[in-house]
Amino acid sequence: MLEIAIFAAGCFWGVEFHFQHLNGVVETEVGYTGGSVVNPTYKEVCGGNTGHAEAVRIKFDPEKISYEQLLEEFWSIHDPTSLNRQGFDFGYQYRSAIFCTTKEQFDKAIKSKENLEKLGKYKRKIVTSIEMAKPFYRAEEYHQKYYEKNKKGGCAISNAKKAENSQDLTYRVTQLKETEPPFSGKYYKNFENGIYYCAICETPLFSSKSKYDSKSGWPSFFDAIGEIGKRIDTSNNMTRTEIYCKKCGAHLGHIFNDGPQPTGLRYCVNSASLDFKKE
Repeated sequence: MLEIAIFAAGCFWGVEFHFQHLNGVVETEVGYTGGSVVNPTYKEVCGGNTGHAEAVRIKFDPEKISYEQLLEEFWSIHDPTSLNRQGFDFGYQYRSAIFCTTKEQFDKAIKSKENLEKLGKYKRKIVTSIEMAKPFYRAEEYHQKYYEKNKKGGCAISNAKKAENSQDLTYRVTQLKETEPPFSGKYYKNFENGIYYCAICETPLFSSKSKYDSKSGWPSFFDAIGEIGKRIDTSNNMTRTEIYCKKCGAHLGHIFNDGPQPTGLRYCVNSASLDFKKE
């Protein structure tokens, strides 16, 4: 008889991709669980107020792969000592959690965690929560088997690691919040029709329709099409409003109130934070 396992270990795209290729795993789907909101949307979950985690529901054949083996895979693919964060994905929805569908699974998960702590593999305490499963809500279709649909796509952590390994400008700007020199960015003078994506997680952020020449030396937009986060930045003895990709946390630049109508805003963005694709 087939059984169900549910794990949360950060961005569910990569977690699903890992488990779906294991021998004995019959079916996988990504979704939201652990919270109180019924049938939440991706946007609601990312808002951080639903209590849900991005999770993967795994249907498996215990005669081919045991629950204990699935637990070993779960521990190996993420950092269980990182609280509400995996790589550059941060927020309660990215927490490490095991949602058990039976009391037997619960006991095995507790034992597995205790054994891992005894081994002393991690310098910090394991923060993975282990709880009985609550209703699982299937995520929007475009999230299902995301890696197979988007061969060039990836979770923020994998792409950011590539940037880190190369120590390129993209890494220094998006992760260390450096600023590229004015008038030097590859998209400063680009006015072709298309979409500007986050260089780390490939989330669409800006359209060429809102791009304009602000004479500032950096790509400027008067509006955004993606989820842009904002927070106060007091670095360099200045008080500004930083903008960042809400999906992966990558630093983009700053926003000012001196832009053209109809918004009056100027999203001042580093070219190194963007990836442009023609339409």
